[in-house]
Amino acid sequence: MSGYADFAAYVAELNDLLCTMNILTWDVRTQMPPEGSWTRGQQLATLTRLVQERFASDHMGRLLDAAEAEVRGEDADSYRVRAVRSTRDAYTIVRRVPAALVGELAVQRAVGQRVWEEAKPANDFARFAPNLKAMVGLSRELADAIGYVAHPYDALLLQYEPDMSAARLTALFDDLKAGILPLLKRIVDGGQPVAADFLYRTYPAAQQRAFALEIARQFGYDLQRGRVDASAHPFEISFTRQDVRMTTRYQENYMPGAVFGLFHETGHALYEQGVDPALTRSALTSDFLGQYAVGGVSFGTHESQSRLWENQIGRSRSFWQLHFARLQSYFPEQLAGVDVEQFYRSVNRVRPSLIRVEADEVTYNLHIMLRVEIEMGLLDGSIAVDDLSELWRAKMTEYLGVVPPTDTEGVLQDIHWSSAQFGTFPAYTIGNVMSAQFMQAARRDVAGLDDELAAGNYTPLREWLTANIYRHGRAFSPEELLQRTTGEGLTPRPYLAYLREKYDELYPV
Repeated sequence: MSGYADFAAYVAELNDLLCTMNILTWDVRTQMPPEGSWTRGQQLATLTRLVQERFASDHMGRLLDAAEAEVRGEDADSYRVRAVRSTRDAYTIVRRVPAALVGELAVQRAVGQRVWEEAKPANDFARFAPNLKAMVGLSRELADAIGYVAHPYDALLLQYEPDMSAARLTALFDDLKAGILPLLKRIVDGGQPVAADFLYRTYPAAQQRAFALEIARQFGYDLQRGRVDASAHPFEISFTRQDVRMTTRYQENYMPGAVFGLFHETGHALYEQGVDPALTRSALTSDFLGQYAVGGVSFGTHESQSRLWENQIGRSRSFWQLHFARLQSYFPEQLAGVDVEQFYRSVNRVRPSLIRVEADEVTYNLHIMLRVEIEMGLLDGSIAVDDLSELWRAKMTEYLGVVPPTDTEGVLQDIHWSSAQFGTFPAYTIGNVMSAQFMQAARRDVAGLDDELAAGNYTPLREWLTANIYRHGRAFSPEELLQRTTGEGLTPRPYLAYLREKYDELYPV
């Protein structure tokens, strides 16, 4: 075998281990019995240590040396060169992280998720606080091991957003606030409530699932390579492009949660199912920093697709002009007397609210900013876990003018901290921004795209996204993908323009 072939074979085995870890994680979140959390944590810790030790080994270093020598002089954008380069970058960082620390994080994630699942419905933050303290402490150790100059958050962002830093995030948030806050104030002060009581009628979960899955398949989700389950928090997870699974959460007294949740996860799933088959089990579908088998290059790039399909497509007027009658056929009594314009306005109404995953497009990013500021404080020690309940209420009042009556609707509402995913929340806002940039470029490149979307033909958009984003897996950084497809790096201008155009029409001056 050649130097590159030896390298690729070794990476393929590591990818198999990462996929196995993903399968066990999927099971934790969907069907594992409650008493299995501790032993499952041990199983994940064992696999995590195996991946860490094998990836950070001297043998991996020798394989990299040989592969680098073989690909030297080849096209810098070739998948072979990109695979070796990205692996070398990850190898350099992972070698700094003790295997024992990685294993302990795996144990705490499995246990922490189970405790969170119990604490949230019980409105019992005190039950979860010790686990969260452990997560924060281990995450600080991880940041120290990876290394940083300005802020510990920078080190953790490397796992999820390689082009981002705390300082750059702060600047992005400032730009977004400058555009969003005046728009929100005008809408709220305008005092034009939108009727939405019909969204809270009884909607059986089976029909919610059937309609949402029907749309997911029209978007392009392949059920021969996927499945849909229920979970406490919606997610997508893949074990190669051949097995890409989704979950959503059903609330029978609020239909949009599950429906738009599945639209969102479909965007993630299309990304994973669209990866070039040649990249299966390769370094370009393996995240060795975060220890995930994943084809997306960053969490933010992944979120750009979930937010694109959920919002830019799934909340558009043309979408509901086409699909509302079909929704009514699933829920004839619940939607009796409701017309398509009423429904469109109801699912796009702006209303500062408690729950992030149910937030409208105007207020959504304020939820993210709140969480990121807290994460930064937890990591640098300026915020204590014991103060989080009150701090959350204060920040919700400051940002959105609403106060959570319980921790269930406040500090306990998200799953991320239970699995030590500090640094992932920025991805949602980055994804919102990128989604508008990608849609702007797709409209530029695909003639008549809006007409095709209005007719329910999602193939041209999906094919453009596959050709420009999905198929490359992790070959190009987020900034490179943006430059290659849009001609510029990350900028909030198209996103803010999209919000203004949409909501100026919905809420005229």
